[in-house]
Amino acid sequence: MSKRALGYSGLTGLLLALFALASAAVVGAQTSAPRIAFVIATGPTGGTYFPVGEAIASIVSHPAGVYRCEKPGVCGPPGLIASVRTSPGAVFNVLAVNADTVDAAMAQSDVIADAVTGRGLFKSAGAQKHVRVIADLFPEDVHLIAAKSAHIKTAADLRGKRVSLGATTSGTVVTARALLAAFRVPQRRLKMSNDASDVAAEKLSRGQLDAMFFVGGAPVPLIRELLDSGKAVLVPIDGDGRKRLLGQSHALAAATIPAGLYPHTGKLETVGVRAILIVNDTLADAAVYAIARSLFNPANRATLAGSQWSAQFIRIDTAAADLPAPLHPGAMRFYAQAGKLPKKTATLGKT
Repeated sequence: MSKRALGYSGLTGLLLALFALASAAVVGAQTSAPRIAFVIATGPTGGTYFPVGEAIASIVSHPAGVYRCEKPGVCGPPGLIASVRTSPGAVFNVLAVNADTVDAAMAQSDVIADAVTGRGLFKSAGAQKHVRVIADLFPEDVHLIAAKSAHIKTAADLRGKRVSLGATTSGTVVTARALLAAFRVPQRRLKMSNDASDVAAEKLSRGQLDAMFFVGGAPVPLIRELLDSGKAVLVPIDGDGRKRLLGQSHALAAATIPAGLYPHTGKLETVGVRAILIVNDTLADAAVYAIARSLFNPANRATLAGSQWSAQFIRIDTAAADLPAPLHPGAMRFYAQAGKLPKKTATLGKT
């Protein structure tokens, strides 16, 4: 081999060695951030919280060596490894966040409003004072699903029927009880159960239930399956009962499910709440700031919107508005810098 060849080979070897050292330094810098487990409580797999929660977890996770996280603000804090956990629903989620047994959760706005003031199902547990908001996410619709054979045309027709109000630690049961009171249907007049949503759906399809409630961002997968089978129908929530319901709770609003969103179903009047992302007040401000920033980074828009139809309504313009609990300081700093912080922010005790 010639001296020239040896020189070239030596230079190449030196460059490769330097590249290896530089790569090792980069990897070393990336792995220097400690791994931070971050658990997000969602809901049943057949609902809407679970797929949206999975999308949020993928967005905010920031493991070492991920190329997309090299762009500032695209991922959450370095080292964060987010995962989702199924749960019975919003009441369970709020209690878990307040007790710091999960890091974050999704919950209904009406449930959170009761939680922070110790009302309703939270009366015995007391006010949940450690709950803070990262973002208002998307609208959720109240679904009243009835067996076609039960001939239920309105909520008032539920008297004497076999009805599941939702699991005892779900958000659905909170809203269903308020709705029944507004429609003047005493719970003692029902053959009532508190089945989990998937169990209730199965019972309804087998003719063992006449109706069930579910609160979620339409279209809800398990409801779509029931309607597609031809065994069930959606019942409108309208008329004087709805007027009374909206007058009794500021956490509820009039809502409409568009025609065609569910099989064999036209435009349907109902009421709705909001899905809220919450955390414990002890979570570091810097971590929450980074999570909020990544959640609303334009690079992550498609991931969010593609997770579930309702997720297309996750917008920074509405994320900090009209909240049922206080914003976390880290989230407040992000919205303030983005110019999206309302002049009047949420305070404890708001309904």
